[in-house]
Order: sequence, then C-alpha cells, then structure tokens
Amino acid sequence: MTPDATAGLFLAIDIGNTSIAIGVYAGETLRARFRIATDRDNLADEFAMLLVSLLRSHEIEPEEVTAAAVSSTVPSLIGSFQEVCRRYFDIEPLVIGTGVKTGIRVRYDNPREVGPDRILHAVAALAKYEPPLIIVDLGTALVLDAISSEGDYLGGAIAPGIGISAEALFSRTAMLQRVSIEEPDGVIGRNTMHSLQAGIYYGYAEMVKGMVARYRAELGEDATVIGTGGYARIIAGEDGIFDAVEDDLNLEGLRRVYEMNRAEAPE
Repeated sequence: MTPDATAGLFLAIDIGNTSIAIGVYAGETLRARFRIATDRDNLADEFAMLLVSLLRSHEIEPEEVTAAAVSSTVPSLIGSFQEVCRRYFDIEPLVIGTGVKTGIRVRYDNPREVGPDRILHAVAALAKYEPPLIIVDLGTALVLDAISSEGDYLGGAIAPGIGISAEALFSRTAMLQRVSIEEPDGVIGRNTMHSLQAGIYYGYAEMVKGMVARYRAELGEDATVIGTGGYARIIAGEDGIFDAVEDDLNLEGLRRVYEMNRAEAPE
C-alpha cells in the first residue's frame, strides 16, 4: 500500500533511548499522543499489541492508519517497527536517515553523525519560529542545538540528562534516597530530600542558563530559546531559561519530513 497521509491517519514514531513517543495525526492536527518504554528485548508482536491497544483506547482502528514515519536513536529497534507497520497496518514506513529530505543544511563536520531527533527538532522549530534558534532537549541526555539566522543546523552540545545524573547519584551513594525531580522551596535544603532536589533542579537550571548564554554570545542575543523533552516543563518555571516550550517537536518534525518525502515514500 502506498503511504498517503492525506487519505487517512499518519503515525509518527520516535524511538528514544528511554521512551518511544507516538503521535497520530489527522492532517496537521495531532489527534492522539502517548509514550511507551523503550524495551530493547520486546519483539515486534509485543510492540504491536501494545500500540494497537493504545490506538483503540483513543478510538482509532489500525486500518485508519495509512502512512507512518519512524525515527530512532536505537538502531536495533528500527526493524521491529518496520515489521509492526508492515504486518499490522499494511504500510511501509518512511525511516528517517541518510537520503531523506529535511530541508535543513547541516553544517556538522560529518552530517551522518547527527542524531535524527536533533534534525527533526530543527525542522519543526523552523516551521514555527524565526531563526536564529537554540533548542534545548531535556530528555535522556541534555542536548543543545544551534540554528543559524540562515536556518542552517550548526551543531550543539551533549551532556548527561537529569534522570541519568540523578540515578547515578542514587545508585552510587548508600545513604541518599531517591527523590522526585521537582522545584524545591528554596536552594538551601533543610533536609536530605530537599537538598537533593535543590542540587538536581537548580544545578540543571543553572547549567541550561549558562549554556544558553554562551550560545547567544555566538549566535546573537536575538536567538529564540525553545525547550523540549520530558524534563523541559519541570525547569521551565525558572525565569530566563526558555522563550517557549514545545512538547511535540519530535512528532511534528516527523510529520513535516514525511510530507517533504511523500512523493518518494516506499511502496
């Protein structure tokens, strides 16, 4: 079956290291979104059963899906989701990778090294905001990307994410308990739980502020700062961090890249 997002629903699948973001579009409207855990041991049938169940919980039947695109930072799972799309939706998904048109000039030394999620974020952000842009993804990793005033992807910085750092701290210290990552009452903790929250929350907030300041020094003070990723809204309350928070940059990027490549989509 030839994928045609205009004839039915479009399925956007973004496979991350920790979770898989899934969106269902009716035209340009995001009709449903959900996340499942990135379990590298799951078989295609197991992913399919979960996905179909989630779709039906949103009153969407598999036959309504007529097109799909897959992006992945976990290469071993690409084949699994290709099989899911072929067997359960009777479609061949577009896999984001080398040779797929994005409309973005990539100025990285080796463009093949840039994760597809970073390019998808740039595609979606440029569709909504004027460059220059600074995109801050607070997910499994903390990733900052720079988009020039000409709309070129320049590169960025990668650091351990909030969750990774917190888990390393909890697992390697015998007397520190796990705490939820949220804004505490103040920066000076009066007990162990609040001390941990203050260190994690304000530490990452200040890291992002500092990195954004350095990016603006290179890109220009007029650069718009966009936050995305699972932890973005947790620190979004800090003044001066983000100009906007976009929860679905990855899904929107998938939809837009699919539209650019629809004429060459596999059959």
